[in-house]
Amino acid sequence: MTRPYHVADEVRLLQLLRSTWRIQPLPSCLLAILAFAAVIPASVDAQAGDDDPPSDPSKADRPSVAAKTDPASDPLVEKSDNSAGFFQRLGHAYLDDWKGSATDDDTSAPRRGYPTPVSSPPFPFSDWPYGGSPVIGAADTSGGPLMSALDSGEHGKFWRDSHIKIYGWINSGFNVSSSHKHYGNFPAAYYIQPNSVQLDQAALYIERVPDTIQTDHFDWGFRLTQLYGLDYRFTTAKGYFSQQLLTDNNKYGYDPVMAYVDLYWGQIANGLNIRVGRYISLPDIEAQLAPDNYTYSHSILYTFDAYTQTGINVTTKLNNHWMFQVGLSAGNDVAPWVGEPNAKPTFNACVGYTWSQGGDNLYACDNSTNSGKYAYNNLQASYVTWYHKINSSWHTDTETWYMWEKDVPNVNNPAAALLLINGANGAICAWASEVTCYAPEWAIVNYLVKEFSPKNYLTIRNEYFNDIAGQRTGYKTPYSEHLIGWGHWIGTSILLRPELRFEHAYDYPAYNAGTKKSQLVFASDAIFHF
Repeated sequence: MTRPYHVADEVRLLQLLRSTWRIQPLPSCLLAILAFAAVIPASVDAQAGDDDPPSDPSKADRPSVAAKTDPASDPLVEKSDNSAGFFQRLGHAYLDDWKGSATDDDTSAPRRGYPTPVSSPPFPFSDWPYGGSPVIGAADTSGGPLMSALDSGEHGKFWRDSHIKIYGWINSGFNVSSSHKHYGNFPAAYYIQPNSVQLDQAALYIERVPDTIQTDHFDWGFRLTQLYGLDYRFTTAKGYFSQQLLTDNNKYGYDPVMAYVDLYWGQIANGLNIRVGRYISLPDIEAQLAPDNYTYSHSILYTFDAYTQTGINVTTKLNNHWMFQVGLSAGNDVAPWVGEPNAKPTFNACVGYTWSQGGDNLYACDNSTNSGKYAYNNLQASYVTWYHKINSSWHTDTETWYMWEKDVPNVNNPAAALLLINGANGAICAWASEVTCYAPEWAIVNYLVKEFSPKNYLTIRNEYFNDIAGQRTGYKTPYSEHLIGWGHWIGTSILLRPELRFEHAYDYPAYNAGTKKSQLVFASDAIFHF
């Protein structure tokens, strides 16, 4: 007879969560997650009797690398050893990964539509990226050694049947810079502190990804993402624990970067997904989360555009060529409850067109449209991104945007001082007599990327950024930036990314706290996945 579910299980878990949270926002709560992994499956299993109905057979007919439903064919089940402890299984998962004997193989993942244009690893993605939705028609291949250890344990069936995953990474790096002043690498990012070693981000995901390969029923998913580190300075949205940055200016901090649900209907068009919550802004080659990028540092183009939005976004895949998106949010990097003037109804719409059997993709977005008046990061932004597969080992990505705000206070006019909003730069207007002015900027970046092996790749990045009114960087000047970087994988759980980067501000010294026009940085980071 199974042990009945007790409320005491939840009480013990909540006590552990509260006590670890007081120690440190993210690193220590990993211990609480392990408690979650141990308590919840046992509680659910205890409620499940021998008379439980069988799982949906239609789902068992669609095997997935990330969410296997047939225990007889699941290599993780075959390798299960309930006598081995959790940490022993976790250690074996890492050893298998580093030796190349891990069981999962992303190349065998089922999919619907064109074949993947590139490979992941070594690259951060295998499908040309777009935001606001899971990639419709692609299998969920996320996870890591932690999930391998859970899947092969006593409660592995619970994790596989629920399709819930827990994973994340720790990302740390260093840089050697020609600048030396406090935060003197800025506007280079995210490693703004020159000649230093830092914890860039420790990230934790709890998620369930809907099955978007099927086209005959409804499915759902969710994602909760927690981030701690230096990088919170760039991900923070006003209203989400933003006092850490906007009031206290802490070097390190915590940010709940993503919290959303996905509602997917496979029977509408070629798949329709509705995302509700806080999510990553839709366009961009790059992303806030370290593994989603070719390189350690970010382009200037990416550093100064929108990061997250809180709202609703609808993604419809019509066929293998066309994809449409439309959404409504509270604005860029601001919570809805902040209210006017910073939070306001903001429209977005995107269209993607894919051709050459998936080798080319054009993605155009109106990322944010409202009144356009000066407010917290109230950018009006239009993007175009082109992804192109050159051959089996080379590909290139090019992105450009134009952004603007109007009625921006003039930092050179004392009469405008009272109009400034904390955390939102003013502009360097053309005339000192102007109280406010129109503040535009535009940028373009190109990535040229070469795969040498499944473990190694080369990245060359070139960009031009024109801060026409100085409203984004604080300096009224054009910039150029040039980078060469290398990516090397150890298994699929450790990524090393050394890079050499040179940049120049043409009209004004913007580097080393406004004392240098040029900057040279050698940097490298390591991402350790769990």
